[in-house]
Amino acid sequence: MGLKRGHRAKPLEWLAEKTIFLVSLTAILMVFLIFIFIGREALPVALGQMNAAETQKVIPVEQLDKLSEQQLSKYLGLTKAEFARMDREALKTLMELKAESGGDSSKNKDAGVNTAQWRYLLRPYQWSGYDRPEYIWQPVSEVPKYNIVPLIIGSLKVTLIALIISVPLALGAAIYISQLARPRVREIAKPVIELLAGIPSVVLGFFALIVMATFIQKVTGSHSRLNALCAGLALGLAVIPVVFSIAEDALTSVPRSYVQAALALGASRWKSAWQVVLPAALPGVFAAILLGFGRAVGETMVVLMASGNASIVSWNIYDSTRTITATIAAELGEVVFGSPHYRILFLIGVLLFVVTFVTNLLAGIVVHGLKAKMEGRK
Repeated sequence: MGLKRGHRAKPLEWLAEKTIFLVSLTAILMVFLIFIFIGREALPVALGQMNAAETQKVIPVEQLDKLSEQQLSKYLGLTKAEFARMDREALKTLMELKAESGGDSSKNKDAGVNTAQWRYLLRPYQWSGYDRPEYIWQPVSEVPKYNIVPLIIGSLKVTLIALIISVPLALGAAIYISQLARPRVREIAKPVIELLAGIPSVVLGFFALIVMATFIQKVTGSHSRLNALCAGLALGLAVIPVVFSIAEDALTSVPRSYVQAALALGASRWKSAWQVVLPAALPGVFAAILLGFGRAVGETMVVLMASGNASIVSWNIYDSTRTITATIAAELGEVVFGSPHYRILFLIGVLLFVVTFVTNLLAGIVVHGLKAKMEGRK
C-alpha cells in the first residue's frame, strides 16, 4: 500500500499551509494595488499632462467639431474615460463654462503659468511681487505654487535631527544592555525601552507641542516656538525604540565565544563590546539605522503637530518647517478631486515611496556586502 501524499496525508497541515499562502499573497496584492492607485493619480502631473494655469487660451465653442478628441480632452482637462462618457452636448456645455471662466482677464502676469510643470515643481521662479527667484509651496493663492523643494528640505532636516539624536542613544543603550548590564538590570531596562514604541505618535506630538516647544524656546531663544529642532527631538523619541530593538538583537546574536576570547586576552568588557562585538554586529546595526531612517521619514503626526508647518527653504534648525508627510495629511482631505493640487499631493506620495524603496534597496545591498565581508566570502 503506497504512502499518501499532500492533503490526503495531513489535511489540516495542508489547509493551514494554503491559508497562510493565500493570506500572504492577498497582503502583497493589496500593497501592490495601493501603489498602482497612487501612481495612477500622480501620472498626469508626472507626464506633464496637467495644466494648472489660472487663465488659458479660450477656444470658441464653434470650433468644437474642428478639434480632435485628444485636443479637446486636454483643453477641458478630461481623462480618456471621462471624455468617452460625455456626449456632444455635455462637451459643448463644458466649453461654454470654460469660455466664461476664461473671459475674466487676470491682472497677474503669472496667471497663465502652468505651475504643474516639472520646471516649476523643482526649480525656483521669480513670481510677481518677488525680487528674486524663490522656491514656494503655496497651493491656495491667486496663482497656486507647487514647488516641492521646501517640503523635501523640511523632511530631510527633521529626519537628520531625529537620527543625530536617536542613533547614539539607541546604540549606546543597546551596547550597555546586551554586553555590560547585569541580568537583573537587563530584564527590566529592555522591556521598558521597547515599550516606548507603543506610545502613540499623536501623544508624542502633543507632548512636543505643549511641553518641549516652550522649553526649547526658553533655552535657545528661537524666534519660532514650533520649529525643526522641536519636531526632530520628538521624532527622535519615536525612532529610539526601533533602532534599539534591532541593534540589541544584532549585538546579542554575536557568539559569546568572541567576548570570552577577548576577555581571556585581557580586554575589558567595554573594550570587547566596542572593538569586538560591535564590528561583528555591524550589518545588523546598519540595518537598524536605516530602518530608523525609514521610520523618521514616514512619520506624520509628530511633524504635523510640532514643526510649525511653514514651507521655508532654510537649513536653520530654529526655523519652522514643513515635511512631505505633514503636507499630505493636512491638505489631501480638502482638495478638489482631480485638481492639480490633488494630483501633486499624490506625486509627492510617490516620491516618498521611491525614497523609502531606494533606501531599503541600498540597505539590503550594503548589509549583504558587509555580511559577505565578515564571513570571509569577499
